[in-house]
Amino acid sequence: MKELDKIREKFSKDRFATETTGIEITEVGDNFAKVELDLDERHYNALGSVMGGVLFTMADFAFAVATNSGSESCVTLGSHISFIRSTSGKHLTAVAECVKKGRSTSFYLVKVSDESGKLVAQATTDGYILGA
Repeated sequence: MKELDKIREKFSKDRFATETTGIEITEVGDNFAKVELDLDERHYNALGSVMGGVLFTMADFAFAVATNSGSESCVTLGSHISFIRSTSGKHLTAVAECVKKGRSTSFYLVKVSDESGKLVAQATTDGYILGA
């Protein structure tokens, strides 16, 4: 089984992100992950915009995949998201990248972009590395 397939299998247990929301893991590297989502009617709020919870779930899931795809396990200590603009199109991408990793904590930046490539949300997440 390919590495990406193994990671997808592992994170298939995160059913809210993968089944309920429909997010797919498309790329993984050292302290890095890219996830994508094709939007449909379940992702929109009463005003016709993509729900903030969808954007946050994408950012949180990208962080989880980036920090837990290797041999270490990491949990979120805190997270902050800024919603920058409304989305355009029907496809979203979230990319999580490590900014700083220490012995017991890590800090990640996650950028969520829409189909046009414009940044629609940005999250920062602090993680605690289990067993550190």
